[in-house]
Amino acid sequence: QVQLQESGPGLVKPSQTLSLTCTVSGGSITTNYIYWSWIRQPPGKGLEWMGAIAYTGSTYYNPSLKSQTSISRDTSKNQFTLQLSSVTPEDTAVYYCAGRYYRGSYSPSNIRYEYPYWGRGTQVTVSS
Repeated sequence: QVQLQESGPGLVKPSQTLSLTCTVSGGSITTNYIYWSWIRQPPGKGLEWMGAIAYTGSTYYNPSLKSQTSISRDTSKNQFTLQLSSVTPEDTAVYYCAGRYYRGSYSPSNIRYEYPYWGRGTQVTVSS
């Protein structure tokens, strides 16, 4: 059974860089055709796909966040990491890591049921 667990600080100051790690167990982040995403949900709003890293190591980003976002992985630890720079209070949200199978030219999704694998989510608050 594939399980995901987010880890990182719960409180970040404005202008700092938020860094979160997702540890995957029960499966490999290099398994063919699995794309590992970061998705967030601000209070009172819907899910927002932020970016993904493929089983190949290729990365994909939400154009609206691309300048702030970096996703990387450590295959030896079976982890992938989100870095979000220059955060503001508007980046306050529950952050999730998630995985799904995809073949062909990658297309992101905000739809929960399209991801069979989810972490529990971690609350991140941006405040001074």
